[in-house]
Amino acid sequence: MLRLTTAILALFLLTVGVPTADAADKSGSFTGASNHVTKGTAKIVKKADGYYVEVASDFWFDGAPDPKLSLARGGKVDKTKSVENLRSNTGAQSYKLPAGIDGSNYDTVILWCERFSVPLGIAAVQ
Repeated sequence: MLRLTTAILALFLLTVGVPTADAADKSGSFTGASNHVTKGTAKIVKKADGYYVEVASDFWFDGAPDPKLSLARGGKVDKTKSVENLRSNTGAQSYKLPAGIDGSNYDTVILWCERFSVPLGIAAVQ
Protein backbone atom coordinates (compact mmCIF):
# COMPACT_ATOMS: atom_id res chain seq x y z
CA MET A 1 0.00 0.00 0.00
CA LEU A 2 2.86 2.38 0.84
CA ARG A 3 4.42 1.85 -2.59
CA LEU A 4 1.12 2.60 -4.30
CA THR A 5 0.67 5.78 -2.24
CA THR A 6 4.22 6.89 -3.03
CA ALA A 7 3.70 6.17 -6.74
CA ILE A 8 0.44 8.14 -6.79
CA LEU A 9 2.09 11.09 -5.00
CA ALA A 10 5.04 11.05 -7.43
CA LEU A 11 2.67 10.96 -10.42
CA PHE A 12 0.64 13.85 -8.96
CA LEU A 13 3.77 15.98 -8.45
CA LEU A 14 4.96 15.31 -11.99
CA THR A 15 1.55 16.26 -13.35
CA VAL A 16 0.94 19.36 -11.23
CA GLY A 17 4.53 20.49 -10.83
CA VAL A 18 6.44 21.51 -7.76
CA PRO A 19 6.90 25.22 -7.11
CA THR A 20 10.52 26.21 -7.59
CA ALA A 21 12.51 29.42 -7.43
CA ASP A 22 12.42 31.45 -10.62
CA ALA A 23 15.49 30.71 -12.73
CA ALA A 24 16.20 34.45 -12.75
CA ASP A 25 16.39 34.66 -8.94
CA LYS A 26 19.95 35.13 -7.72
CA SER A 27 21.37 35.49 -4.23
CA GLY A 28 24.66 36.04 -2.46
CA SER A 29 26.20 37.31 0.78
CA PHE A 30 27.43 40.82 1.45
CA THR A 31 31.03 41.51 2.40
CA GLY A 32 32.10 44.90 3.67
CA ALA A 33 34.09 47.36 1.59
CA SER A 34 35.97 50.64 2.16
CA ASN A 35 36.50 49.81 5.85
CA HIS A 36 32.77 49.23 6.45
CA VAL A 37 31.05 46.17 7.84
CA THR A 38 28.16 44.88 5.75
CA LYS A 39 26.68 41.42 6.36
CA GLY A 40 23.69 39.41 5.22
CA THR A 41 22.01 38.07 2.13
CA ALA A 42 21.09 40.02 -0.99
CA LYS A 43 18.84 38.78 -3.79
CA ILE A 44 17.72 39.86 -7.21
CA VAL A 45 14.23 38.43 -7.60
CA LYS A 46 11.84 38.39 -10.54
CA LYS A 47 8.16 38.82 -9.65
CA ALA A 48 5.07 39.25 -11.80
CA ASP A 49 5.41 43.06 -11.74
CA GLY A 50 9.18 43.27 -12.34
CA TYR A 51 12.53 42.78 -10.66
CA TYR A 52 13.33 43.50 -7.02
CA VAL A 53 16.47 43.75 -4.93
CA GLU A 54 15.84 42.21 -1.55
CA VAL A 55 18.01 42.05 1.53
CA ALA A 56 17.17 39.34 4.05
CA SER A 57 16.47 39.58 7.77
CA ASP A 58 20.17 38.81 8.43
CA PHE A 59 21.21 42.11 6.79
CA TRP A 60 23.34 44.46 8.92
CA PHE A 61 25.37 47.53 7.95
CA ASP A 62 27.53 49.72 10.22
CA GLY A 63 26.30 52.99 8.70
CA ALA A 64 27.58 55.76 6.42
CA PRO A 65 26.20 58.90 4.82
CA ASP A 66 24.02 58.56 1.73
CA PRO A 67 23.94 54.74 1.26
CA LYS A 68 22.16 53.51 -1.87
CA LEU A 69 21.59 50.09 -3.30
CA SER A 70 23.02 49.77 -6.80
CA LEU A 71 23.66 47.06 -9.34
CA ALA A 72 26.87 46.01 -11.04
CA ARG A 73 27.96 43.70 -13.81
CA GLY A 74 31.46 42.34 -14.11
CA GLY A 75 32.62 44.32 -11.07
CA LYS A 76 31.66 47.70 -12.53
CA VAL A 77 29.08 49.76 -10.69
CA ASP A 78 26.42 51.22 -12.93
CA LYS A 79 25.54 54.40 -11.05
CA THR A 80 22.66 54.99 -13.43
CA LYS A 81 21.14 51.79 -12.03
CA SER A 82 20.89 52.94 -8.42
CA VAL A 83 17.82 51.37 -6.94
CA GLU A 84 17.15 53.82 -4.11
CA ASN A 85 18.41 55.00 -0.73
CA LEU A 86 18.86 52.32 1.89
CA ARG A 87 15.83 52.48 4.21
CA SER A 88 17.38 50.83 7.26
CA ASN A 89 20.80 49.58 8.37
CA THR A 90 19.28 46.29 9.55
CA GLY A 91 16.69 43.72 8.61
CA ALA A 92 14.69 42.54 5.64
CA GLN A 93 13.91 45.08 2.93
CA SER A 94 12.57 44.93 -0.63
CA TYR A 95 13.25 47.46 -3.40
CA LYS A 96 11.50 47.40 -6.78
CA LEU A 97 13.84 48.07 -9.68
CA PRO A 98 12.82 50.94 -11.93
CA ALA A 99 10.92 49.96 -15.08
CA GLY A 100 13.20 48.93 -17.89
CA ILE A 101 15.94 47.47 -15.68
CA ASP A 102 16.34 43.74 -16.26
CA GLY A 103 17.74 42.35 -13.03
CA SER A 104 18.95 39.20 -14.76
CA ASN A 105 21.63 41.29 -16.48
CA TYR A 106 23.47 42.00 -13.20
CA ASP A 107 25.73 39.80 -11.09
CA THR A 108 26.34 42.05 -8.07
CA VAL A 109 24.29 44.05 -5.58
CA ILE A 110 26.33 46.93 -4.16
CA LEU A 111 25.67 49.13 -1.19
CA TRP A 112 27.13 52.39 -2.47
CA CYS A 113 27.99 55.70 -0.77
CA GLU A 114 26.85 58.33 -3.24
CA ARG A 115 28.46 61.23 -1.36
CA PHE A 116 31.98 59.74 -1.34
CA SER A 117 31.58 57.50 -4.41
CA VAL A 118 32.79 54.32 -2.67
CA PRO A 119 31.34 50.85 -2.16
CA LEU A 120 30.20 50.02 1.37
CA GLY A 121 29.20 46.40 0.81
CA ILE A 122 29.30 43.98 -2.11
CA ALA A 123 27.21 40.85 -2.71
CA ALA A 124 28.01 38.73 -5.75
CA VAL A 125 24.71 37.10 -6.69
CA GLN A 126 24.38 33.84 -8.62
